[in-house]
Amino acid sequence: MNRVTINLEALLHNFEVINGWMKKHDASWTVVSKVLCGNPDVLTALKHIGATSIGDSRLSNLKTMKRIYPEYEGWYLRVPGPSVIEEVVSLSTVSLNSERETIVALQDAAQKEGKTHHVIIMIELGDLREGILPGSLVNFYKSVFNLPHIHVLGIGANLGCLAGMAPNMDQLMQLVLYRELLELKFEHKLQLISAGSSATLPLLLEGRVPKGINHFRIGESLFLGTDLINGDVLPGLRDDVMLLRAEIAELKEKGLAPSADAPSIAPFAADQPAPSGESAPGQRGYRALIGVGQLDTDISGLTPLNPEHQIAGASSDITVVNLGDDPGGLKVGDTIEFRLNYPALLHLMNCRYITKMVEPSIEEFEDAVRKKCSKLSPVLDGFDSAAGPAGQASTT
Repeated sequence: MNRVTINLEALLHNFEVINGWMKKHDASWTVVSKVLCGNPDVLTALKHIGATSIGDSRLSNLKTMKRIYPEYEGWYLRVPGPSVIEEVVSLSTVSLNSERETIVALQDAAQKEGKTHHVIIMIELGDLREGILPGSLVNFYKSVFNLPHIHVLGIGANLGCLAGMAPNMDQLMQLVLYRELLELKFEHKLQLISAGSSATLPLLLEGRVPKGINHFRIGESLFLGTDLINGDVLPGLRDDVMLLRAEIAELKEKGLAPSADAPSIAPFAADQPAPSGESAPGQRGYRALIGVGQLDTDISGLTPLNPEHQIAGASSDITVVNLGDDPGGLKVGDTIEFRLNYPALLHLMNCRYITKMVEPSIEEFEDAVRKKCSKLSPVLDGFDSAAGPAGQASTT
């Protein structure tokens, strides 16, 4: 059976390590659960771990989380469109915003529900995704900060998401200065600067994130351990939270290079992983076929755990793995394990053809966490509509 396995003990480990980093920086943080695609088992595990501030860009996923954990703090991480305003207010505590008209609509929806909705004003700092231009910040803030059912929780930015430029100290300091400007001009404290992400964690570990940056939205490093700036894995984190285990459907000794020199007509030729080395004509080796293909995931984002194994290519539903001169005891029905990059994991979690399996079971994991309760404390005591939500507290 082809399946993504989620190691809940490794997930707990990464959560506690990251929470420790946040405590040291005196920051709060929100688990970005987008890559889970609403998987109820992993969301339930996050509840047991103590992750009560969770953000997603799909309202259906927030709805799943609200069903699992009604008291959770939900962050809607995609700029709201006009058609989803009422759902955003109903399902989330905080949303990221860059349009005045949208915030006014959120105000009207919140008034109907008799609640306060919290917003982060997003500022464009070079990623060229969502965000108002810095020159319009004062007028924008002036137009929304007195709305009775809207609480401007703070300002924020997305860095390294679209344009791919790594966040830097200058960008982060700009946000600190923008908050100081707004607080001085309007004599009103802003609780958060939400500009931390997985891409910012290497800077945090180097002590290069200004103290004013006090809220992080973290997903990839939690689930994959990734160091997005330097490559490899962040110190102290595990990279085995989520793995692909693919079943071998065929294993035979075959040629490693095509027998004829002809133009390629393979439909996914442009999407194949980069070759690890050239195979000489007539060279032979063992090849395993697994039932996972380009329909299921981004094959170029798979890395076999065994360094002797190399992905030779893939079609829509089959991937070929070169095992070398010796199959190493593998046989049909055995599995090959792969580490995943973020796009590959995202596709797999969203694929209805791939089974997702937590290890240990939710029941066993809940018992294990209960035994650690003396070391764990609630990370969120509730929401203060005047002061705004707290996010993950730094008390775990």
